[in-house]
This record gives sequence, C-alpha cells and structure tokens, in this order.
Amino acid sequence: MMIYPKIYLENVTKITIEFLRKNGLKAIILDIDNTIIDFDKVLLNGVKEWCNNLKKQNIKFYILSNTNKKEKVEKVAKELEIPYTMFAKKPFKKGFQKAKENLELENSEIAVAGDQIFTDVIGANRSGMYAILTKPIDKRDILMTRIKRPLENYLIRRYLKRNGGKL
Repeated sequence: MMIYPKIYLENVTKITIEFLRKNGLKAIILDIDNTIIDFDKVLLNGVKEWCNNLKKQNIKFYILSNTNKKEKVEKVAKELEIPYTMFAKKPFKKGFQKAKENLELENSEIAVAGDQIFTDVIGANRSGMYAILTKPIDKRDILMTRIKRPLENYLIRRYLKRNGGKL
C-alpha cells in the first residue's frame, strides 16, 4: 500500500550498510525536520558520523525537504556535505525525480528516510523508491504536521499490528 513504509525504524542511524546492500540500495534521500534535526534545529546525535561512515562505503546522500527556510537547509546540508532541494512539495514526484537525477541512480536503488507518512513515505512509494519511516526525533512539530500526526500514529499502529509489533 502507498501509505505504508517498507520498514519503520527508531531513527536514521539504524540504517546500516548491511541493510542497504541486502536491499540493493546505493543512496538515501533524507528529510530534515524531525528526521535529522529537532524542532530547535539541533542535529540528531550521531547522524554526522553515521553519514560519513556510509559515504566511505560509497552510499550517496541527498536532502529533500518541504521547508522554505533556506538558511536551515543550507546549514544542515553544509554540515553533512550533502546536496539538497528545499520546498520540494512532497509527496509530489518532482522533488524525488530531481534527487534521482542528481544521484544518477535508478529509483529502485534509492531509499527515502523521513518521519512522515503523508510526505516522505507516500512520495517514496509513488516514485518507486524504498520508503523508510523513522520515529520523529522530537515531540514538537510545526502546526501542519501536528494536525496530521494523530492519523499518522493510527496508521503506524496498524502497520505495527500487521508486522507483529516490530519496529
């Protein structure tokens, strides 16, 4: 189903090189808000080391964010040394297509990691990419996301029930 991820993880640092290789994945498109930075724009603990370690294993990265706050995206992209697209209008395919072209890979070789079903997961699934849903790293959200969270939490509970309660 379009609304379900392939896998649900605690956070992006749980994505290992073994997991990526097993699934034929060569790149990760990352969301930023509540996926790799919290509400206060603080980078998730360990994400820089995780990213650098995977880069050493020839994994490519790209940031795809719906935010229109250029300073915020640029700061994260510069710190992690990752190209980016902001104001991507996820779940529409255009931003995912731009990331794919930048990564120079097939859709099936690209994972998308993010904390929201209605943007990251649906966009990844519509684009034929590997959808990875992560728990939000902060309980605080912008208003629009707060409105969607109860429905997303319901869908996550259904997903977990279908998968034996496994994260």
